[in-house]
Amino acid sequence: MPLPNRNVLGIDAGGTFTDFVLVELGPELRVRIHKTLSTPDAPEKAIIQGMESLGFADDKARAALVIVHGSTVATNATLEGKFARTVYISNRGFKDVLSLGRQTRPSLYALEFPAQPEPVPSELCLETGGRIAADGSTLEDLTDLDIETLISALKELKPEAVAVNLLFSFLDESFEKKIVDAIANPDLFVSRSSEVLPVYKEYERGIATWLNASLGPVVSGYVGRLKTALQTPIQIMQSSGETVSSEAAAKSAVNLLLSGPAGGLNAIKYIGEQIGEENFISFDMGGTSTDVALIEGRIATTNEGHIGPYPVGVPMVDMHTIGAGGGSIAYIDRGGILQVGPKSAGAAPGPACYGRGGAEPTVTDANLVLGRLVSESKLAGDLSLNSGLARGAIEPLATSLRLTIEETALGIIRIANQHMSRALRLISVNRGHDPRDFQLVCFGGAGGLHVCELAESM
Repeated sequence: MPLPNRNVLGIDAGGTFTDFVLVELGPELRVRIHKTLSTPDAPEKAIIQGMESLGFADDKARAALVIVHGSTVATNATLEGKFARTVYISNRGFKDVLSLGRQTRPSLYALEFPAQPEPVPSELCLETGGRIAADGSTLEDLTDLDIETLISALKELKPEAVAVNLLFSFLDESFEKKIVDAIANPDLFVSRSSEVLPVYKEYERGIATWLNASLGPVVSGYVGRLKTALQTPIQIMQSSGETVSSEAAAKSAVNLLLSGPAGGLNAIKYIGEQIGEENFISFDMGGTSTDVALIEGRIATTNEGHIGPYPVGVPMVDMHTIGAGGGSIAYIDRGGILQVGPKSAGAAPGPACYGRGGAEPTVTDANLVLGRLVSESKLAGDLSLNSGLARGAIEPLATSLRLTIEETALGIIRIANQHMSRALRLISVNRGHDPRDFQLVCFGGAGGLHVCELAESM
């Protein structure tokens, strides 16, 4: 997509840091990088701050840019359950489809297991008449009275978004379109399954439609604020590795769930083409999570991905994500065993060594104590590391375990590495691939600190 005589700016907004790579296209190609702490409550703030630091504070300077953006806004909202108030509309007798799901259990032999979250509360589930048959014919017409009843109920419920998922709408979308046209409320974000995911299996189609609707106000609000602030076109990375305009991205939030990590795989494939290699295992370790994927000549995509407990039927890169990153918190469980993650210190307050109020020990603190990071390091602008705070955070764990601070720090690193090693084996050995036939490529802010030990363990 880069255009002649225009600079290209890549922006990756993660859970802990927001990174910028500026490619200046002139007589001589020049690459500049910048890193700033993310602002999870308002991600666009970190982006604006970073662009100002790179010298793009005014509209004229930004107009000369081609901006490609990978974002975790949709991902984080899903994992944290920060959804818009959404009404789910289905055929009569099918309003509980999303709650019933596929009746699968994450731990098959567990005697006790936590109940899966209910995507939509029952009071926000509406049913309507009208029915399309499995062959696409009409069994029952959708009447004007059905429409009026729905509109009346929506006025009482006052949702922020609406998801419409009718049986066999992928064969005949007319009933769904009729409902959407009747709603016609610019203040409501409305999604219909025949547009979001026109395939059979009403549960997967319904989840995708509900995710698109419930994330729509979050993503469109973020994209809108970013566009208003930057006053320049933005290309957004999708979960499939392709880019779309910000306007299209705002309407298809469900396609952004792996927006950030997908860009890294595109970069690996491009580099592989330049050096004559085609088989890679990617290892992307950031501050909050680690993403791993296998490339065997091409970037594999899947329609059977998951985000948290939810199946996502839209195309996305085939990637495995675990809660292990530089900000992963170490603790002692009820059995007296040292554990690491998945809870993360994130960007606020961050690891103890950041000196921003964090008190819990993290993987980054352990790396600092072991000398793998040095106090003189600058992680984002003027953010320096405080080894005294890192040691102070790890000391209570060391006391409980009757170990030295250094031994405890090494234990934290080994446990985090074990989590990541299992993830790498899951996408390679467990799928019948010999890791020795692949190049292990690391990226992400913390990747280089751990990749050598992981390569040895493989």
